[in-house]
Amino acid sequence: MQTAVSTVAPSAALSERDAARTVAEVRLTPILIADPPLLNTHGVHQPYTPRLIVEVVTEDGTTGVGETYGDTRYLELAAPLAKALPGHLISDLNGLAALADRVCAPPEQTSDSVSAGGLRGVQTADKLRLSVVSGFEVALLDALGKTLGLPVHALLGGRVRDRVDYSAYLFYRLAEHPQGQGEPDTWGAALDPEGVVAQARRFADTYGFGSFKLKGGVFPPEEEVAAVRALAEAFPGRPLRLDPNGAWSVETSVKVARDLADVLEYLEDPAGGTDGMAEVAAATGVPLATNMCVTTFAEIPEAFTRGAVQVVLSDHHYWGGLRNTQHLAAVCRTFGVGLSMHSNTHLGISLAAMTHVAATVPNLDYACDTHYPWQTEDVITRRHTFHDGALPVSDLPGLGVELDRDALAVLHQRWLDDDGTMRDRDDAAAMRKADPRWRTPSVPRW
Repeated sequence: MQTAVSTVAPSAALSERDAARTVAEVRLTPILIADPPLLNTHGVHQPYTPRLIVEVVTEDGTTGVGETYGDTRYLELAAPLAKALPGHLISDLNGLAALADRVCAPPEQTSDSVSAGGLRGVQTADKLRLSVVSGFEVALLDALGKTLGLPVHALLGGRVRDRVDYSAYLFYRLAEHPQGQGEPDTWGAALDPEGVVAQARRFADTYGFGSFKLKGGVFPPEEEVAAVRALAEAFPGRPLRLDPNGAWSVETSVKVARDLADVLEYLEDPAGGTDGMAEVAAATGVPLATNMCVTTFAEIPEAFTRGAVQVVLSDHHYWGGLRNTQHLAAVCRTFGVGLSMHSNTHLGISLAAMTHVAATVPNLDYACDTHYPWQTEDVITRRHTFHDGALPVSDLPGLGVELDRDALAVLHQRWLDDDGTMRDRDDAAAMRKADPRWRTPSVPRW
């Protein structure tokens, strides 16, 4: 059962070409996917995390697919957009954004209302809407590509590379979820430098990744410095990154940057906010990256003019889609700011979209992040396969992926069967199952 299905009756006046390019139906399917017990400064990933699968069906039966966050507040914004979209052309991407502005205002909220954004910084209603629009835009592009017989990267202007490099995403992690919940895996715990290095070796051996990012903010900084040093010794000369998600003070951030200046490719969001990042940047030569203090165009001027960040980690879910990601890349190029790509707990649809847009960006300066090797479930018929740490850029029409309806039904049924505890991501709540005293730490933690 989909949570929203919207249709319009075919019109006899529609030409054959118009029918192929007009939205007749939109399907929204919320799902819960298995997630391992990965640690971060707020707690631990829940056993299952919500995603939303968007299907746009044209009058002639062509289906385009998209994917985005599936938490309750995203579903509340997606439903009215799904209802309003039928009758619109799949090529009218500018109209999609304007339509969302009209119909996706949360009840009794304004675009200025905010809520705790956790690992992605402060959230506003505008940011939530952009994340919803991103899933719809990808679905429209997929449908348009299938209709025209063109890959999505061709619709975005054409690829400038045949493969997109990705980085191993390392996490401190528990051996299993608290209270025996979730799905088992074969990774085991990683709670010290030895565990982190063992994890990195498996990523390198299995997927060929040549760069490594460690999610920090979990243990005292000196322990995480030791882990990065262990990685540098195990993989000499390989690019290394550390991301504590704003868990450190300016003073601590500067100390860690200086301690690791000879091995870090960049340090991601060590301190919270543009003010803190600007102070750290002024005191160290290590490039600072962000996906927290710069996630909208409105946040760019202050951060760039103050030199607070040297690398932006783009994410088409945050920025409102693939075309906005290209706009962001152009702004970064203009200001001489580096560009990479951030990852969330994405499935194969989002990874395909990410790869298509990454293929079109000339100034993709760093390998992209990806959680994908951590995900054991998917909604596409054929999982993506990394070779030498990269994905080939597909030339098949649209995204080049096919929806696995059986898998989608299973994951949707899991969402239906849930009592509501997993439908909104809450890392602190998940951590309290292991430690009832756990509360979301105030930042800076150190």
